[in-house]
Amino acid sequence: MIINNNTRTQILNEALPYIQQYYGKIVVVKYGGAAMLDDSLKQAVMSDIVLLSLCGIKIVLVHGGGPEINAVLEKVGKEPKFINGLRYTDKETIEIVQMVLCGKVNKDLVELLHTNKGKAIGLCGLDNGLLRTKQLSPELGYVGEITAVNPEVIYTALDNGYIPVIATVGYCYESGETYNVNADTAASRIASEIGASNLILMTDVKGILQNKDDESTLVHTIEASEVPLLKKQGTISGGMLPKVDCCFEAVRRGVEKANIIDGRIPHSILLELLTDKGAGTMIVK
Repeated sequence: MIINNNTRTQILNEALPYIQQYYGKIVVVKYGGAAMLDDSLKQAVMSDIVLLSLCGIKIVLVHGGGPEINAVLEKVGKEPKFINGLRYTDKETIEIVQMVLCGKVNKDLVELLHTNKGKAIGLCGLDNGLLRTKQLSPELGYVGEITAVNPEVIYTALDNGYIPVIATVGYCYESGETYNVNADTAASRIASEIGASNLILMTDVKGILQNKDDESTLVHTIEASEVPLLKKQGTISGGMLPKVDCCFEAVRRGVEKANIIDGRIPHSILLELLTDKGAGTMIVK
């Protein structure tokens, strides 16, 4: 599609107030789903993040890596197992999770950001006690819930112009064990602890729909106080429930806005942050 100069001007004019609004603020992006698996989508996300960083917006990228973990498990003859949507993690699996998330996936994303002329640094929850955890449930094995966040290393990276790229593996100082942490939950908690203005969760759905079978019924904005009623009515259900809960918790803890966006749409981060219409559902106080 060819864009004429008038259209380009309109796009920039629409984006300018939002760039000014977010300048100097922290935005936490949880990156996962189709946007991690499709090379063109991955490239679009990385270029969007670099662009926002160059506009003076402080981006923190929190990532998962489920498909990559599954691929390695299959290579060593272990079948992935999930309980209520969370990965059952035995001792061997947590070692694979740490190797894949903190190693290959994390460093691949850092390199992609560098390729797009961005400054990035790879971190995980083990670095300087960034994510302190305890066991979530014995039946899940080495799956953790966050007990505390030490934001010092994130602030240091941001203050020096870097994009922190965070793998969600945490550590329990009491037991000396490493735990796998759900990336949505980690992004929500990190956003609230570092004073982020926005939390963005990238998913494989358009957002919250009034009618789950009709994407034209997308709800663009809801207040956090409306969430319990929408759950009761069934508007928020199934796989959307834990994502909305993460957004609700982030807003409850002080994050100004939490956004659920469709990572299958190229440049959905820019559409959500820098346009009037947005690209998903925004939950506000």
